[in-house]
This record gives sequence, structure tokens and C-alpha cells, in this order.
Amino acid sequence: MAVLVEKLITSDILKPARYLGNERLAVHKPWDTATVRWVLTYPEVYEVGASNLGHIILYNILNAQPNQLCDRAYLPGPDLGAKLRATQTPLFAVESKRVLAEFDILGFSLSYELGATNILEMLDLAGIPLTWKERLLSRGAGEQRSRGAEEQIFSHPQSPYPLIFAGGQTATSNPEPYADFFDFIVLGDGEELLPEIGLVVEEGKTTGLSREELLLDLAQIPGVYVPQFYEMQESGAVHPLRPDVPKRILRRVATPIPAYSIGLVPYVETVHDRLTIEIRRGCTRGCRFCQPGMLTRPARDVEPDKVVEAIEAGMRATGYNEFSLLSLSCSDYLSLPAVGMEIKNRLKNENITLSLPSQRVDRFDDNIANILGGTRQGSLTFAPEAGTQRMRDIVNKGLTNEELLRGVKTAWERGWDKIKLYFMIGLPGEIDADLLGIAETVRWLQRECRGRGRKPISFNLTISNFTPKPHTPFQWHSVSTSEFKRKQDVLRQEFRRIRNVKVNFTDIRLSAMEDFIGRGDRSLGKVLKRAWELGAGMDSWYDSVETAFNAWGKAISEAGLEWKYRKVETGDWGLGIGTQEEKLSPVTCHPFGVRQSLMGETPKTALAHLSPLDLPLPWDHIDTGIDKKWLQEDLNRALEAAIVPDCSFEGCSHCGVCGTVFGHNIVIEPPAIPEFAGDFVPNTTKAQRFRVWFGKQGDMALVSHLDLMRLFDRVMRRAGLPVAFTGGFHPHPRIALASALSLGSTSSGEIVDLELTQPMDVTTFHNQLVSQLPSDIPIYQVEEIDLKAPAANQAMETAEYLLTVSTPGNVEAEQWQSWIGAIIAKEEILSEHTTKSGKQQIINLRDRLFELELVQAENSPTESNAILRYLGSCRHDGVILRPEQILSILEIVGCAEFHLLHIHRNRLVLGT
Repeated sequence: MAVLVEKLITSDILKPARYLGNERLAVHKPWDTATVRWVLTYPEVYEVGASNLGHIILYNILNAQPNQLCDRAYLPGPDLGAKLRATQTPLFAVESKRVLAEFDILGFSLSYELGATNILEMLDLAGIPLTWKERLLSRGAGEQRSRGAEEQIFSHPQSPYPLIFAGGQTATSNPEPYADFFDFIVLGDGEELLPEIGLVVEEGKTTGLSREELLLDLAQIPGVYVPQFYEMQESGAVHPLRPDVPKRILRRVATPIPAYSIGLVPYVETVHDRLTIEIRRGCTRGCRFCQPGMLTRPARDVEPDKVVEAIEAGMRATGYNEFSLLSLSCSDYLSLPAVGMEIKNRLKNENITLSLPSQRVDRFDDNIANILGGTRQGSLTFAPEAGTQRMRDIVNKGLTNEELLRGVKTAWERGWDKIKLYFMIGLPGEIDADLLGIAETVRWLQRECRGRGRKPISFNLTISNFTPKPHTPFQWHSVSTSEFKRKQDVLRQEFRRIRNVKVNFTDIRLSAMEDFIGRGDRSLGKVLKRAWELGAGMDSWYDSVETAFNAWGKAISEAGLEWKYRKVETGDWGLGIGTQEEKLSPVTCHPFGVRQSLMGETPKTALAHLSPLDLPLPWDHIDTGIDKKWLQEDLNRALEAAIVPDCSFEGCSHCGVCGTVFGHNIVIEPPAIPEFAGDFVPNTTKAQRFRVWFGKQGDMALVSHLDLMRLFDRVMRRAGLPVAFTGGFHPHPRIALASALSLGSTSSGEIVDLELTQPMDVTTFHNQLVSQLPSDIPIYQVEEIDLKAPAANQAMETAEYLLTVSTPGNVEAEQWQSWIGAIIAKEEILSEHTTKSGKQQIINLRDRLFELELVQAENSPTESNAILRYLGSCRHDGVILRPEQILSILEIVGCAEFHLLHIHRNRLVLGT
């Protein structure tokens, strides 16, 4: 069933272009020719999900598979969510507009511990039962009825629910808190794993396998975890329920392919509104707090030539003016300076900017500074993590004070006056001297970065509460919330004395909740479900933190797990993840959070003979490649503040990853850095000006004016048209839209002026422009105009509109004509108007109305509609007669209620 989107996605919805599914490079494969139909969902709003690189890569890879298609869905905004519920319309995929229950496989990205409530919200909006058990019970009879020669066990009307799975870092690290909700969970990289799953599902559909049989086949694929075939024992450990599934499930490792990163150019501005290319996957720095670094080993460099090719092709295909190179540690990609300079040289005339995520301050030097930014110098972020050398050695940061100063000073000398720094508090072994060392480090950096004629350096600090993560040496650590509060208070007091520093602290309550869920077991499934029922959602957004925390707290209480959460709050978590009775044993905490019993053996369980570090953990059945013994040994090394070198560049650390299963580190020797060809110099030559008349039809009516301006910028880049730039520090292309059109309005009379640096034939210009524009933005006319002629937005005098208006009751055409006649006869129709400065003024609307006529009238006993054409003032000085004001005029004259159903702008009239 396809959803009637035109009735749902209207201009009253915030950013309706989120849901159109018509982005450039979106893949629309025929529904009927696909055997397996996927929908990948990102459980955040569109602006976050559509710019997620993993989402884009997997979407492209799945659509490249024969007999398969992949659509997309995102968490709708609260307004659309309410509308879906009010109209009882299931959540739909953005491209096909089909409801999610019609697909074969529905996949969620789980990258944040508390993000599961957003997944439950999406499943509920889709009309899909939340747990695998509920889905099994509600489909049993339908599955039997649908058996036959051409059984379709997924998309058949009597079998409405697809296979539901999750992937992502959080799902890989510890899937147990979420096990109730998913039919299967994919562990690790998905580029090779998801196509394998698709083949198994295709075979299962062809041979008519039952749901259980198909899941059993999927469980044989390395990297696929089927929770219903496993159970949690009293100890918290997870074991198979049957002999034909693996005891431990492997994390999958794949080689990144940059070409699949090119895709999806949204019309709305997203969080990462640029092309992103992965240059290195995995990190072997060995930071003991860092879960991504442990879960992505080995490190794999991408060939520099492939990176350059992908960036150049991607910039041409997307029209972006910014690109980002992505890695857990971009600076460890030794080819970074060479790749960056090569791209900077190739695209030097196109005003392109390079940005990098948080990077290693010890590797930041002139070579990296040379490639960053463009005419727009972006922000710079470093993560020292700790304020003293002792603490940085404990966490194995591999950063000395000298390296920290050298990197920050290089940035300051190269023009960065503002730098972001990330620190953590609550790290194992931390004492107050380490805490105060954060403030002292900032003071020291400020003292060292001073000079005549330069602004003092300023810092924007984010100080996070350390949250222990599974599969890291610090997974046994715990800190009380009261201690976090004390540490934050100490730092707040200390930073009051330091100027040019802005400090942000993360919310202690959310950190505790992340820890509780992130290191939890299957018993937390009921907590997640109840928290969602109580309103917990969008937990990563600070405006919901109070609601979210209260919901989580009540859900924990109702589940009878307050005792378990209290261990997180008091810092006694350690290994207290087993049964409730364990909480009765008096314990102390090791300085690193490891619980040590004072009562000796616990007769209740055979685990009493194990050391605290050997007790089972809920994620022990996930084989990441890193030996648990190695994590224990590294914890002991941390106790001694001993560092482990980066095995990508020095000797093997013997973590257990490298081998035939997971592969080995791939470090590519860097090529020579090309000679710098010079900075971008904006070409301000104005050799020719074109005036283009165009329309805004169909879905494009729901694209805002600002988004339309950005679209034309990208269209000009993709078309390779020699657009002229403004001068100054922030040059912009000389593209000028005549007048903004209200959201939801269509038009056949829009105008844009475009200035070029070299003359072109009108026909050639027209053809190149049309080739890159969406079909719902038709070009009607292109005309060369004099360079000295007034711009269209300055020459506007009037605008002609067609308005579709309704009024209650049976109104004949004669009555409409009577109202129009009365309006024309008036010399003065006064209305109160609020200026941009907030002042109230009285204006005469009649002076701004030049023509008004009835085009068409339709009447019925309950409601009558009319199409009115009017010509009104539309001047750049703000003397404008807006369509809404015609409605006000009708209400004044007709003494009736009117509703504006649709606005269409026929033309803009320019002065001579």
C-alpha cells in the first residue's frame, strides 16, 4: 500500500522536504522486479540520518545487488508523527511511499545506547509489534494460510511483518539489552554481510522456508546473531539454546570502498551537509576508554588514488562545496597531506573547503594545516582527554605535553584563534590533581599562544563524564554520580578564573543511564519498552533530557531494577550485573571499579571460584577478535600507567585480532606531497548575465527558499557552468533569486539571475542547466541581459497569482463576482501590519491591489471553492501584497470565513 503523501506532507509540516525521497542520486528501483526488498532506517530525524555515511554506503551497496531494492525511512518529526497517528496511517519509506510492513527486511542503525526508544517509536508508527515474540504470535495463523506454491512469507498480506534487525556500534558491542526487539542483529561491518543476508533471504523466499528455518539459516552467516536461539543464564552469561548455532558470534570486517560514499544530496540542510569519504577504517592507538578503537580493528588504509578519485567524482556528481575525510584518527592516515593537497590543487578554482573531524593533536603540523579549510576556515578540534601526563598514560592516549603544545601552537600560528578541546572526567585512577590539571593545561596553552597583534587564543571545552564501554580494558570500571557532580563543581569553580574559555559539561543523569543500558543484560528489554511508553525518545537532544530521565527512572522502578541502577549511581557497578541477591553482599571497590567481595566465596553460585575479572559479562558471546585476557592485562598495565605502542606503526600488541579471520593492519606508504598550486582566488569577472524564468512544481513546492538557493549553487557546480563569485573574505556565487515563494506554493513564473565569468551560447547554457535540475523545476526561458541592467530582485514591480479559496456553504459564481466588485469599488482597505523591527503600522491593502478576477467557481451545499487571479504589488522595498492578505480583504468585504487552499504564482512582472 502506497501512502497518499500529498495529504500528509503539506506545508504545515516542519521541513516537509525531509520526507519526499526525491534527493539527487536517490535510487528508485521497480518494486515488482525485486525479490528482496529492504528498508534501511536511521532512528533519528532526517537531517541526522540522511548525512550518516554508513547509511549512505549500505543503501548504495544494497541497491547495487541484482533482484534487490533498498528504500529508506527516518524518525518523523513530532508533527508528522502526530499526523500519522491521527489519520491511522502507518509510517512509510520515503522513496516508494510504501508502508514499512510491506518490506521483507527492516534494518535499524543503533549507534547510541538510549536510541532504542526511537526505534520502538518507529515500529509503533509502522504498526509493527515491538518484540520478536509478539510478531511471531501475531503472524502464526497467517503464515500457515499463506503456504502454497508461491509462498511469500514476508510481504504477503497475511504475513505483514518483515524481519527486523539492528546494526551499528552499540548493537555490536552489547546487543543484549535490545535482544527482545530484533529478529537478528548484525555485528561489525555491513558491506559484505548485508548482501550475504539478502541472498539467504532470497533463497528462503524461493524455497518457502518458515520464519524459524530462515532465521536458522541466517544464524549460520558469520556476523549474524539471532537472539531467540540464545538465552541469558542466571550468571548473566548468554549461551545457545540449540547445538546448531555458534556459541560465539564473530564481528565482521570489511574493506572500505570510497565509491559507495557518493550519494544522496538532500534538498534540506543536513547535519553534515557535505561529501564525506572514508580514508581509514579502524584504529590501533589503543586508548583504553575507546570502544570504537577496540571494535574496528585492524586498521585499514584506503589507497590514496581511490580516495582522490572518489572525492573528485563525488564533488562533480553532488555539487557540494565542502568535503570531509573520515576516520577514527584521520591524522594516522599517512597519505592525508598528499591526498588533501592533490584535491586542493585539482579543485582550486571551485571554492572548495576540506574539513576533518576531531584529530590527533600530536600529528597536527603545517602539512595538515595547509590542506584544511579554503576561503572559509572551519573549526579545529583536538581531544587531549586528560589534563596530566599521568592520566594520559593511564588511558594510553600516547600524547605528551610537548606534542600537545606543538599541535595547538601550530594551529594558532596558522590563524586559528578558537579551538575546541575534549576532556573526560571520572577516568580510572583519577585524583583531584588530575582534575585540576585540565584547567592548568588550558592556562598553560593560553600563556604559550600569545603574540603582538594577535587575538588571545580561546578554547571551547567539552568535558564529558567517562562512561565505561564493553570490550575495552575499562569495562570493569565504575564511578558514582555524586563523585561526577563533585568533579564538575570543582572544575566549574576553577574555570571561573580563566578568561576566553567556554566550558560545557555533559549531563550526569544521561551518562549514568547510558552506562546502565550499555553494560546491561536482557532483563533491560522491559525497561526500554516501558521507558518508550512513558515518553522517552529523542534522548540525545538536550531539550528532552528532563522528560527522558524521568521516564527512564520510572521504567526502571516498575521493572524492579532500581537496585541494579543504584549500583551505577553509587559507583558499585563493577561486576554487579548478576542476580538481585548479589546486591546484599557487602563489597568495596577497587580503585578501578572492580568489585571485591569481603565475604569470601558465595555458595549460591559456582562463579565464586572465579576472580572478579573472570566473571561472565553479558557480551562475552560476541567475538570481536580481542582476547578478554588481553583486556585484563591491559587494565593491569593501566594501573601501572604503562603505555602500549600503536601496532600500526610499531610492534604487535598481541590483542588477538590480527589473523586469518579479521585480517591484518594495512598501512599504506604515503605518496609525495604535491607542490601547492595556490589558494582559491575568486573569479569576480562578470562577462555575461543570464536571466532564467523557471517553475516550481510538484514536490519541489515543499522545498524552502533557502534550500532552493543552495540547490542552484550545486546545480551550477554539477553543470560545470563558469559562475562568477563575489569578492571579500567569504566569496559566494553570483546567483540571485528574484523573490521568495512561500512554502507549499507552486509557480510558473520564478526568475533567477546568473552571472558568468566567460560568455556562453544561450542554448548550450540552457541545456547544461536543465540537465542538472530536478524535473519539477522546469526552465521556460533563458535570456541574456545587459550586465548593467538592474537585478531582477531590484526591478520587480508586481506579481500575478492564482489562489484557490474555499468558503462554507453553497456560494454561486455571482456572489464571488459581487465580492470582487465590492473590493474593486473600494478606495481604502486598511490592515494592521507588523514590520521587521516589530513596529505596528496601518497599511492600505487596496493601494497594492491592481487586478482581481474570478477564474473558476465550484459550489456544493457544504463548501464552495473559487480560483481567483490577482495582480498585486511586489517590490523590493517591502511594498508587497501577499496572498494571505487577499484572504483578509475577502473576509472584510464578504463578512464570511475563507480558507486559502493553494497558491500558484503565475509570473513576476519586472519594470523597464
